[in-house]
Amino acid sequence: MKKINGTLKILVALILGIIFGLILNKLVPTNVNNELIKWGLAPLGNMFLRAIKMVVIPLVLCSLIVGTASIGDIKKLGRIGGKTILFYMTTTAFAVTVALFLGNILKPGAGFEGQAIINGASTVEAAKAPFIMDIFTNIIPTNPIEALVKGDMLQIIFFAILFGVAATLVGEKAKPVVEFFDNVNSVLLKIIDLIMKAAPIGVFALISQVIISQGTSILLSLFKYVAVVVVGLFIHTFVIYGGALKTFTRLSPIVFFKKFWSVMLLAFSTSSSNATIPVNIETCNQKLGVSEKISSFTIPLGATINMDGTAIMQGVAVMFIAQVFGIDLTFHQQLMVILTATLASIGTAGVPSAGVVMLTMVLQQVGLPMEGVALVLSVDRIVDMFRTTTNITGDAICTAIIAKSEDDLDTNVYYSNDDNDDEDLIVA
Repeated sequence: MKKINGTLKILVALILGIIFGLILNKLVPTNVNNELIKWGLAPLGNMFLRAIKMVVIPLVLCSLIVGTASIGDIKKLGRIGGKTILFYMTTTAFAVTVALFLGNILKPGAGFEGQAIINGASTVEAAKAPFIMDIFTNIIPTNPIEALVKGDMLQIIFFAILFGVAATLVGEKAKPVVEFFDNVNSVLLKIIDLIMKAAPIGVFALISQVIISQGTSILLSLFKYVAVVVVGLFIHTFVIYGGALKTFTRLSPIVFFKKFWSVMLLAFSTSSSNATIPVNIETCNQKLGVSEKISSFTIPLGATINMDGTAIMQGVAVMFIAQVFGIDLTFHQQLMVILTATLASIGTAGVPSAGVVMLTMVLQQVGLPMEGVALVLSVDRIVDMFRTTTNITGDAICTAIIAKSEDDLDTNVYYSNDDNDDEDLIVA
């Protein structure tokens, strides 16, 4: 009898999906592959993603209301919110700095011959940089129901936090309302448990269609760019985040990554920060010992404003494009990249390839050609998997740090051996 836990099943599905995709990409005609994706892989992958996204919006609303109301003390809420936003913004600025440093040292665009790709690409329209005050103004929804329907995460977060604060101030009368949202939240988490039973199938379908479609030719031609981005993401994920966890909490980063591995695999295969919100919250609560009132506040907020992986991609991409076109960026221009990419991350949607849209804004800010986006766009789906993994890891690291600072983290749970806690598959 063998016990295969949920994390291992997802990892096996990921590896099999890559192998399956490579075999079909090399040996099977393109038209056959297209039909296989159309009738099989794409529907399976999309159904899995849609099932998770189905509960994201109501879960964010309910968990934030319950989390905010359960904190109880308005001063404590302000303290937690302040520390969370400070952590997210600081690490994002640091991430862009690391990316620019690697871009200057490793020079991913030096000697690159990418004119054919640029000429064959469609016209890229630049995203208009929003006025900084509009970002803060538009956080306030004029119609909360409309914000829920459109999935505007910043507006949903604002309304949910305000609702939770008001419930705290009302006191006893608001307890039935908070309990209602708490019960709904529990049901939504149970739905996620049911959906995750299909995770290996969804992961296999998602990763295999990416490999079948992209193949290795484009990846090899842009290998240096992809490699520099991945190096930056690796440093930020394991060195910077791991170091921050050890420095601020004295907790073992090794234990963290061991328990968080399954969430990282899910993020890698889905390329969506929002899609991992439910699993991220559940893992922080059940495996890392973080209290629900902290995780339900920091994780949804992080999925919206913490985009360190995207920031690293943008920093490397800017240097890559500048080097391809033979343009030297001044120190002042690189500082503008840091500022613009940090602010742009606030509004970056937690969905696949949203970072490329924000990249056009950064390029426009420093006067680089928009045609350069065509180069990074050709491999963005692959890079997106890596940067999303970094994004959601940062959300959980911040959550653990904030929880420890507020004495809301159970170290016994954090260091417990939960090898048998995952869903098990019994095989003869």
